[in-house]
Amino acid sequence: MAKGVIICKRYARWEALAISRKTRKLEHIKYALELPDTDFPSGFGDIFLVHNALPELNRDGVDCSCFFMGKRLRAPLMINAITGGHTAVLEVNRGLAQAAARTGIAMAVGSQRAALDDPEVRHTFAVAREENPDGLLLANLSALCTLEEALEAIDMVAADGIQLYLNVNQELAMREGDTDFRGVLENIARLVQQLPVPVVVKEVGCGLSRETITALYRAGVRCVDIGGRGGTNFAAIENRRGGRGGAYLEQWGIPTAVGLLEALSTGLPLAVIASGGLRTPVDMTVAMAAGAALTAMAGPFLRVLQEKGPEGLVDYINGLIAGLQRVMMLTGAGNLAALARKPLVITGFTAEWLQRRGIDVDAYARR
Repeated sequence: MAKGVIICKRYARWEALAISRKTRKLEHIKYALELPDTDFPSGFGDIFLVHNALPELNRDGVDCSCFFMGKRLRAPLMINAITGGHTAVLEVNRGLAQAAARTGIAMAVGSQRAALDDPEVRHTFAVAREENPDGLLLANLSALCTLEEALEAIDMVAADGIQLYLNVNQELAMREGDTDFRGVLENIARLVQQLPVPVVVKEVGCGLSRETITALYRAGVRCVDIGGRGGTNFAAIENRRGGRGGAYLEQWGIPTAVGLLEALSTGLPLAVIASGGLRTPVDMTVAMAAGAALTAMAGPFLRVLQEKGPEGLVDYINGLIAGLQRVMMLTGAGNLAALARKPLVITGFTAEWLQRRGIDVDAYARR
């Protein structure tokens, strides 16, 4: 076969893949909004804060601000990766970025692969920085990306850091997904060493075990996003898209609270982001009391933005922050450092899992 024909066929395949990725963005949004909230609990319902009837605090003085990646946040909260890569979702990222700017929280854009394939959709990601010039913003690509791709993604949004995502279960469910994951850890180690911004390694719905986190730490990673079971179920989304089948794997994964506590049990100097099924200020407070550096949500923000618009999303985020302050006050914690010393009682499935993994759950109650 002539070289020119081979090149033309290869280009046609790349072009088809780019079109597929853009269409996939819309389908992910569609099914994320259509699917009911997951039936699989995140585990936070098994963890209880201890009420303090004598907090000796003024609610207005409760400080839930924090610093992350060198920037001050009004609260330890991030709008996690949602979308980008299709002109139809430009306004979604615009609304999310405006809300992040007005409420003083962090934001991560969705996977930027589509923009690397097609420069015409770069603006659907770049709008996040345009609308939030001074905020904390993370780029987002697969952990299999090249150094050059990661640098381009960072530059695209003037990112303060980059999420490298792990999504094996989703890829195996996706009809056009990858099936070869050899060399991922080595690639992560190379990117951590060579990129000019901090790297966050993030799961997208199946959680991170203590063994995985230890391996990532040895590779140089110093921040992980648990992305546990209990939030947006991408295996279910891919099955609705007509994936490879395997509905039985829609239940696969480590609940977020379990993954968070497994990560913290390593004792490693890591910043751990709790995401996957957090819904309320109580969930946020529990995660921060356990030792998380940040909490993150995606699905709830998308639903509110679609139903109530940017103003409604700002009100929703402000409500979460106010709720976090109220729950902190009910524990007697005037700031996040004090909150991390408050007792937690861990029960149910979460306690049993951790005990069987050799983790001392009672240590949290003895604080």
